[in-house]
Amino acid sequence: MGRRYVYRAIFALPIVLALIASLPCGASADPPASERFDRRLAASNPSDPYAGVVAEAAKRFAIPERWIRAVIRVESRSDPSAISPKGAMGLMQIMPGTWNELRARHDLGEDAFNPRDNILAGAAYLAELHDLYGSPGFLAAYNAGPGRYEKHLVTGDPLPQETIDYIAKLVPMIDTEAAPTVRIAVSSGRNEWANAPLFFVQQGDIDRDNSASSGRLSKRSADGTPIVDLSALAPASSGLFVRRGPGEGGQP
Repeated sequence: MGRRYVYRAIFALPIVLALIASLPCGASADPPASERFDRRLAASNPSDPYAGVVAEAAKRFAIPERWIRAVIRVESRSDPSAISPKGAMGLMQIMPGTWNELRARHDLGEDAFNPRDNILAGAAYLAELHDLYGSPGFLAAYNAGPGRYEKHLVTGDPLPQETIDYIAKLVPMIDTEAAPTVRIAVSSGRNEWANAPLFFVQQGDIDRDNSASSGRLSKRSADGTPIVDLSALAPASSGLFVRRGPGEGGQP
C-alpha cells in the first residue's frame, strides 16, 4: 500500500514541475526596486508621496524644501519615470554624467529613477550650484548646465530662451516676493527679456561689489544706464533667496 503512494508521488512530480515551469515569469518576478520604493511612498502618504524624501534631502543638504518641490514640479511634473529628449532622468531631471558624479559622491544607488536617490542627487546639485553661483544663478546653471552659465558670465552671451523661461517659472514658486520683478521683466517683451538682465539690483549693491568683481558691474550702456547681468547675483547677492548658513536646515 505504501509503495503505491510512493510510486504515484514519483510519477506526479514531473507533472507538477511542468506546471510550475509553464507559469509566466512575471508572476513570480519582483518589480524593480524603484517601483517598490515608489509604491511604499505612495502608500505612506498618497496626497504627498515624496514628502518624507524631500524633507530628508532638504535637511541633509541644508536647502529649503520649496526649492526641491518647485524643481520637481517644473522639471518632471512629479513623474519619477520622466526622460527628457536630451536624456535627463527622473523627478529632478538629472543628466547621466551628472548623475554618475553625484551618485558616487553621495553614496547613492545605481537606479537614477529611484525617487529617493533622484531627489537626494538633485538636492545635492542644487546646494552645490547655489554655493557656487548664488541666486538666481543656481537655477540658470541647473537648467543650462554650469558650463553654459559660466560662458554667459564670462562672455556675456545670452542664456537660452528655455533657461530664461525656466527661471521665470521657478522664481515665483521659490520666492513669492520676487514674482513681481519677474512679471515686470517678462511683460517688457519676449525678445528683450531673452537678452536683458534677469533681475535688477540696487545701485548700492553694485557700488559695494565693484571692488570684488574687478569692474564687472561698472559697465554702462550708451545712455549711462548700468548694465547688470546674472554675475551681479553670484553668489553674495542680497537679492532673491535666503543665503544658507552653516548647519541651517531647509524649511518648506
